[in-house]
Amino acid sequence: MTMVQEIKDDAASRILNYSKLYHDELVKNVLPFWLQHSKDEEHGGYFTCLDQQGKVYDTDKFMWLQGREVWCFSTMHRLVEQNPAWKEMALHGASFMKKFGRDAQGNWYFSLTADGKPLVQPYNIFSDCFATMAFAALNKIDPSPEYKAIALDTFENIIVRQHNWKGVYNKSFPGSRPLKNFTLPMILCNLSLELEDILGKERVDSFIPTVLHEVMDVFYRPELGLIVENVNQDGSLSDTLEGRLMNPGHAIEAMWFIMDLGKRMNNVALIEKAKNIMLKTIEHAWDKQYGGLFYFMDTENKPLQQLEWDQKLWWVHVESLVALAKGYSLTNDPACLKWFDTMHAYTWEKFRDPENGEWFGYLNRRGEVLSTAKGGKWKGCFHIPRALYQVSKTFSDFLSTANEK
Repeated sequence: MTMVQEIKDDAASRILNYSKLYHDELVKNVLPFWLQHSKDEEHGGYFTCLDQQGKVYDTDKFMWLQGREVWCFSTMHRLVEQNPAWKEMALHGASFMKKFGRDAQGNWYFSLTADGKPLVQPYNIFSDCFATMAFAALNKIDPSPEYKAIALDTFENIIVRQHNWKGVYNKSFPGSRPLKNFTLPMILCNLSLELEDILGKERVDSFIPTVLHEVMDVFYRPELGLIVENVNQDGSLSDTLEGRLMNPGHAIEAMWFIMDLGKRMNNVALIEKAKNIMLKTIEHAWDKQYGGLFYFMDTENKPLQQLEWDQKLWWVHVESLVALAKGYSLTNDPACLKWFDTMHAYTWEKFRDPENGEWFGYLNRRGEVLSTAKGGKWKGCFHIPRALYQVSKTFSDFLSTANEK
């Protein structure tokens, strides 16, 4: 056996172990936690403010997290295991969303009381984005004209609002510093693919050039080798706190979306570019002293207004695991697998709770748990289960393809 063959065999063994480990963590640890603790049997919908053991510490319901959980259980039922409890859980959340989630204009509220009374106005279009994903995913496992209509109507509303999505809730003075933000183009990149069976391939394909241009030509700055969060309306850099802001997690997550598009388009150059940007971002954002990825950074290393800039967050790290798995499976770049090993060791040691299920969300810079809560206003049943599924499936498919060759 040659040295090259030994290296390949070692990589294959690691990848096989990772695929099984991530699948088991999904079905035996993470999904059972939410299934057991988040369901509101009295009023419908889900509780997401859960402490370390899964006890409810606040009963408010955040619509974007309701949508994410409906999406999660629908998608896992379709792609992982046709578990009747998972389907029932998805239907349970969707019923609450249908009944209470929208205002008279069809915009999705940000938050509600436990029994469905509006708390916070629909200022945040991401409630709409995840409602769209929720009902599109539910329609795939339980086809319904009603689910399809909700997904489509909400999507069309997002498209109408996309250039001024805060509307009357925008705090900025009109015309004072009209910056473009990276987040919505990044989400639309993935959202349109989620709706392909409803929108049709032709319409989804029509969105792709604009999304690719925004992500790869506007927000990605070759002079920095990095993606920024905000640019001027003409696409130029803004020498301001907002203009120098980097969110490494957003950039890394967007790159696995782009790699998926590259695979769909059979565009090897696009996949390679996205993989390289992802690796550059991870290398740039990795904390050389304590490990883990910084939450926010300034492109010129100037002081940040976000006091939580040096925290280590769950979603940033698990999205990096997905991006690295996809990068390796699509390009065979050994740097991706090497970084995956490093990121895996950090996340599984620091974020995972082996005693109570699910993972912690917030660490301080040193990697110590800042909050023992498993969910709240921002963390719910989404990033971790999606990442566990994506890593397991990506590595499983990679090995199947390699064996065929």
